[in-house]
Amino acid sequence: MEKREKLFEMMDRRKMPGHVAIIMDGNGRWATGRGLPRFLGHSKGVEIVREITKFTSKYLQEVKVLTLYVFSTENWSRPKAEVQSLMELIKKNVEYNMPLFRENNVRLSWVGRRSGIKDDVKESLDNAVKELKKNSGLILNLAINYGGRAEIVDACKAVSKEVSEKTLSLYDVDEKKFESFLYANELPELDLMIRTGGDLRVSNFLLWQLAYAELWVTPVFWPDFKPEHLMQAIIDYQKRQRKFGALDQ
Repeated sequence: MEKREKLFEMMDRRKMPGHVAIIMDGNGRWATGRGLPRFLGHSKGVEIVREITKFTSKYLQEVKVLTLYVFSTENWSRPKAEVQSLMELIKKNVEYNMPLFRENNVRLSWVGRRSGIKDDVKESLDNAVKELKKNSGLILNLAINYGGRAEIVDACKAVSKEVSEKTLSLYDVDEKKFESFLYANELPELDLMIRTGGDLRVSNFLLWQLAYAELWVTPVFWPDFKPEHLMQAIIDYQKRQRKFGALDQ
């Protein structure tokens, strides 16, 4: 607790990121290293999602959006039993965490391709989004069956459709207009991307949104990730000069 208090003192509340995204990597390696089934790593990872969501909504209220990489378009290639377990975990824990979301004024959002996801999982997610839509606190944005390339392709298809139907002129398509066709176009710009597990890649996550986001990587596996790690990431973020392509002043 003493370490947490020191980190609070080190944070500059005037320079907080408004939108933080996390690649929650290392669940399987965490379990394997302990001689446990991979599924137990994912189960432990869900507990950390709950802890980080609660902590962020309560103590880091300047963070308006927390986007979590839950299930990628590439994850379908994993063993069928693991995929099924992950989908069941998503449904079960969205429903289980509803009291936490209500108590902490959390809104829920989810992005990704709906095709391929079982109807009961989609129904559970959609019901939670609807039930929590009047909350005004942290937006917990879950990326499920999500891929950055898929998002851009889907946006291109949507733009092409409107152009072909003559409801949109090709000459009116600029970056801002294109962004309006992305999955979660109402969310603020991404400020900070965190990756656990130590790998130095973005794994097809938020490719468009990452253009000028700051990256922070830790070797800590997601099941061992604590609020203190999140705070350290924010403190490091605050030390950086975000130039957005401009020269130093």
